Amino acid sequence: MQRFLLLILLLFSAPVRADSLYDVPKYAAILINAESGEVLYARRADEQRFPASITKVMSLYLAFEDLKAGRIKETDEIRISRHAASQPPTKLGLRAGETITVADAIGVMAVRSANDISVALAEHLAGSEAKFAARMNATAKRLGMTATHFVNPHGLPNKDHVTTARDLVQLSRAMIRDFPTRYGIFAQPEFQYRDQIIKGHNYLLKVPGVDGIKTGFTNASGFTLAASAVHDGVRLIAIVLGSPTRIKRDDNMTELLDTGFKVLTRRSRGEMVTVAANFAEPDDLSDAMMDRLATLGPASGGLVLPKAPQMIANSAN
Repeated sequence: MQRFLLLILLLFSAPVRADSLYDVPKYAAILINAESGEVLYARRADEQRFPASITKVMSLYLAFEDLKAGRIKETDEIRISRHAASQPPTKLGLRAGETITVADAIGVMAVRSANDISVALAEHLAGSEAKFAARMNATAKRLGMTATHFVNPHGLPNKDHVTTARDLVQLSRAMIRDFPTRYGIFAQPEFQYRDQIIKGHNYLLKVPGVDGIKTGFTNASGFTLAASAVHDGVRLIAIVLGSPTRIKRDDNMTELLDTGFKVLTRRSRGEMVTVAANFAEPDDLSDAMMDRLATLGPASGGLVLPKAPQMIANSAN
């Protein structure tokens, strides 16, 4: 019984310590093993949310595709349109008619999360923001992002610009898998643009093992974060959406990643431990509920949690 309780504590340590987020309607999260794709933890992972600037991961994915195919070069100059220059912050602040190289555009989008440069890059790659959004949606479909619809390249609020935590973890996994040499841009805490040192927003990069990927915030979305970390050659990817503060978002992400690595460490020692893709709310974890949800595993004495029914709903931004 003591070992059973220890395993319960391990598996649910992240959700229980972060329970202040469970009352937030916008909150959603997912944690996966990047290599296998196994879902180690999910909460409201299929409910539609607003991604904010995590959107730029898709915009950069398309830029990396074009670079790989030779359709553009890093030295190409992007001209800033009036429409691009008019975007609200966060922005680089170039005026209409000025130019920026593709390489610099990628850097300031990944690090500064510049909305004006996101639009300028979209126009450069597809001719217009609308055409670029159509390409984003086609790529999302190809990557298996079944509940996602993009309207713009930056993630500023739009009622039709929606996704899910599950779809965003698919996108993050695709970025790391398909462009491993380009992915490093998301690990940079700052970027030098001409004579400026541009600071980033991703404070989680200070956590050992974390090497990307993208933060986001709007009033509609709350604080959002896609993050990935590697320990002992194993990579985990997690998404946290809808946090009311940056600190709570970052703390929750850290707890999810830490718990995931602890579970995998126990598995490496021969314990058959599985975290369900969806599981009951923490408030529902009575002794009777746990008796129904959990059974002792094989000879190792590990805990096996069967997958609970999917909970799919929509949420306004």
